[in-house]
Amino acid sequence: MTIEVLIADDQAMVRAGFAALLDAHDGIRVTGQAANGAEAVTLSARLDPDVILMDVRMPELDGIQATRRILGTSYPAAKAPRIIMLTTFDIDDYVYDALQAGASGFLLKDALPEELVQAVRVVAAGDALLAPSVTRRMIAQFAAQKPRASNATLRLTELTEREREVLVLIGQGRSNGEIGRELFIAEQTVKTHVGKVLAKIGARDRVQAVIFAYDAGLVEPA
Repeated sequence: MTIEVLIADDQAMVRAGFAALLDAHDGIRVTGQAANGAEAVTLSARLDPDVILMDVRMPELDGIQATRRILGTSYPAAKAPRIIMLTTFDIDDYVYDALQAGASGFLLKDALPEELVQAVRVVAAGDALLAPSVTRRMIAQFAAQKPRASNATLRLTELTEREREVLVLIGQGRSNGEIGRELFIAEQTVKTHVGKVLAKIGARDRVQAVIFAYDAGLVEPA
């Protein structure tokens, strides 16, 4: 299956470079380019891409607002595109807000070509882009600055004791293998629990689950 990609960045050279790189790889095709967030929203609705590379800072409508609109209620959850936020900083307070808006991860603009290609493939497969340890380190810095979400605490009541244990370990940046060893259960069983946790808390991927764990107070920033 070909992965269709939309690139949103206000720098024409960046768009052209990313497009040339991605189009050169089998199974990936760039179907559109947007110069600002408003264009990204319009093109996303028209082209229905699988993945969007979204610059955080753009004129007219920034990447965060564009992400919120694209991943809003008008999109069926199963068909919503996966969004990778592009940033020039490895730690950026805008990125935390972008992840809360539903983005699947972030990528530095100076990432290696193979990292960009791999990022597109990873999120297209439904996985979060960030390694758990990177996700945890980044989110922890900004979670401490955010007020705790009361609705997150309410949703915790829907989890079983085992699911709650799994969520805590996700929030600590553990992989499925590490969670299995910690709880003395098979990795496939962990995957089942993770899927149920994501569904019950309304998270699209592990990145969202980490944010939820901090919002609910299950994990405290270091």
